[in-house]
Amino acid sequence: MPDDVAAARAAAEERSAFSHPPVDPDATASYGDLPDQVVDFYAPRVQVGPGGPVPLVVVLHGGAWRAAHDRRHVTPFADFLARRGFAVASVEYRRGGDTPDTPEGAEGAAGAAGTVPAAGRWPDTFDDVAAALDALPALVREVLPQGDARRTVLVGHSAGGHLALWAAARHLLPADAPWRTDRPAPLRGVVALAPIADLAVADKLDVCGGATRQLLGADDLFEQRRPYADPALLLPTGIATTLVQGRADRVVPQAVAEAYADAAAKAGEVVGLTLLEDVGHFPLIDPVADACAVVAEEIAQLAW
Repeated sequence: MPDDVAAARAAAEERSAFSHPPVDPDATASYGDLPDQVVDFYAPRVQVGPGGPVPLVVVLHGGAWRAAHDRRHVTPFADFLARRGFAVASVEYRRGGDTPDTPEGAEGAAGAAGTVPAAGRWPDTFDDVAAALDALPALVREVLPQGDARRTVLVGHSAGGHLALWAAARHLLPADAPWRTDRPAPLRGVVALAPIADLAVADKLDVCGGATRQLLGADDLFEQRRPYADPALLLPTGIATTLVQGRADRVVPQAVAEAYADAAAKAGEVVGLTLLEDVGHFPLIDPVADACAVVAEEIAQLAW
């Protein structure tokens, strides 16, 4: 496909994903004292199965770990999952940069104008994701009793896909890591959507305008921190994991997901990799896109 045609299609996909009005959650709860340390909860809109609590889907949004992209852009996706019968928890976390007026969707074009906000905060971004997931079982019991935290599927898109894979591997972190757990997370599985799953490969491909080096730090810091932050180095997790990736993704290329799947295979773990033809980065979280229905089915296969 000619590059200009591919670019136009990617832009149209992005416009569609960001065209939906935000959907207010049924409740919001804090897992810390800071403004970004909150979780939005969506109750299931329909009853699936025999009744009683339903599986919980925990969503980690993307946006290159940058402040311009918060959880609001995935509220239609969270509502879409709630309408499929899931209980949903959408996690906010601290991100890098202080330019909230950056246009939404600029994730893929970051750096084009030479004004790239910082990506992520070290260690704050990781502190928040770990704290949120640790707090979720109690928050679900209090705020969303329709959700069954014992049947949790962790879902993340793009940078959120990186964080989801990382969170599922905390028991494999170095012994001195503050986020390390003594056992695997009690998850039914992980569904990572176009994830920045291998930080070294993403760095070589300059994904999201150098976001990986902004997240971990430049030069020596990047390599020093990778064992604490790169999911491709934290394998095998022992947790069922599926990657969903569009072959036409111009934001996080297919090679990044493939590198993670290859690393998992070398570690003796089978990771599912669903590749979608003629699909870019944003249809995976766009409720009107066929790709989003595929995502819901991948979640259901792990959850029920």
